[in-house]
Amino acid sequence: MSEQTQARGGSTPRRVVVVGAGMAGVQTAVALREQGFTGTVTLIGAEPHQPYDRPPLSKAVLLGTAEGSAFDVDFEALGIELRLGREVAGVRPADHELDTGAGPVPYDVLVVATGAEPVRLPGTEGVPGVHLLRTLDDAERLRPVLARQRDIVIVGAGWIGAEFATAAREAGCAVTVVEAADRPLAGSLPAEVAVPMAAWYADSGAVLRTHARVAHIEPGVVVLDDGTRLPADAVVVGIGARPATAWLAGSGIELGTWGEVVADAGLRTSAPDVYAVGDCASFPSGRYGERLLVHHWDNALQGPRTVAADILGEAPADYDPVPYFWSEQFGRFVQYAGHHPAADTTVWRGDPSGPAWTVCWLRGDRLTALLAVGRPRDLAQGRRLIESGARMNPTLLTDPARPLKSATA
Repeated sequence: MSEQTQARGGSTPRRVVVVGAGMAGVQTAVALREQGFTGTVTLIGAEPHQPYDRPPLSKAVLLGTAEGSAFDVDFEALGIELRLGREVAGVRPADHELDTGAGPVPYDVLVVATGAEPVRLPGTEGVPGVHLLRTLDDAERLRPVLARQRDIVIVGAGWIGAEFATAAREAGCAVTVVEAADRPLAGSLPAEVAVPMAAWYADSGAVLRTHARVAHIEPGVVVLDDGTRLPADAVVVGIGARPATAWLAGSGIELGTWGEVVADAGLRTSAPDVYAVGDCASFPSGRYGERLLVHHWDNALQGPRTVAADILGEAPADYDPVPYFWSEQFGRFVQYAGHHPAADTTVWRGDPSGPAWTVCWLRGDRLTALLAVGRPRDLAQGRRLIESGARMNPTLLTDPARPLKSATA
C-alpha cells in the first residue's frame, strides 16, 4: 500500500473530498471536524436527498411511522459542503481529480464511501411491480403497496428479505418468500443455526418456499422453475449486495474478488491519498487472520474515525473491529458479533425453538463470534470477550442462566 503524503509527519491536506453520503461518508466528514481538521471538506452524494440513515427504511419508513431518517447533523455549522444529486464517473489519482457529471473536482485526499448496491434479479429490468429496497425512494415507492395490503412475493430469505417480510406482515399483506437455498440466511449462517429460524416465517403468517428458483416474472405473477405461479402485486428482490465501485474502473485502484476496494489496516487504498471505508472496502483483520468485507452499519460507523485520524497524521491503531450487526424480524431482536467461519466448536445457550437463545462459536477456547436472539446482555458481554481474547469454559457457556462474562476459563 502507498504512503499517504499527509501522514508520517507530512503536511496536513487542505481539501478532503468524500464520495458517498451514507453513514460511512457522513461519519468521515464529521470525524474530520471533530478531530480538528480545518481544511475544506466536501461530501458528494448521488441521491438528491439530505444524507440519511438506511436501517429505518426496512420498517419505520415503509410502514409510515417515520417520514424519513435524515442524519441529525448540521453540515453548515460544521463547515461541510454538500454536493447532492451528483453522479461520480471516475477518479484520476495521478491528477488528484474526481470526475463528476458537473465537471472535475480536485482533492488533496479522497475518501471512497460509496457503499454497496443491491444485486438485481436477471431479466427483471423494466418489469412493472419489481422493487429493490436500498434507497429512500425505494421505500417511498413500496409504502403505498404495503398500505393497500396486496400480495407480496419476496425473492431471497436473507436479512433484508426477513426484515421486509416482517414489515409487510405487520401491514397486513399476504407474503410469500422464495429462497433458492434449503434454508433462510444460507449465505450468512450454518444450517444448524439458520434452520430453526425458518419457523419464524410460518409463525408470522408468511409462507417460506425453499429450494425455489424464479424462472421469470410477469406482470402480477412470479413463475418458479417448477412451473408454480405465485400471484404478486409487488415483487421485492433481496438477493444480496455488492460494493458500488464500478465507477473506479480504469483508475488503477486495486479491487478485490467481490469488486470491493482493497484497503490496508489504515483503510488506505493502493492509490496515493485515497482511502476507502464502509461497505465498499475490505480490510485485513489481525484478529481473524483474513481479509474482511463487512456490509453492516457498525462498520460504516467505526471506520471513519480511523480514516480521519490517519488523514490528520495521528498514526491510529490498525482498524480491526469486532464486526457487529442487528436485525429486527418477526418480533425478535437478533444480534451478531464477531466472525464465525474459522470456529471449530459451537455452543448453544438455550433452546433455539424458544423465544430467547444464543449460539457461541469458539476457536480453541477463544470466543470468535456469537448470535443472540432476545438476549442483548449475552451480546454485549460476548462482544467484549471477543475483543479481549478471554479464554472460555465451554461447559459453563452452555448454562443460559449464567452470565456469559462468568463463563471464562
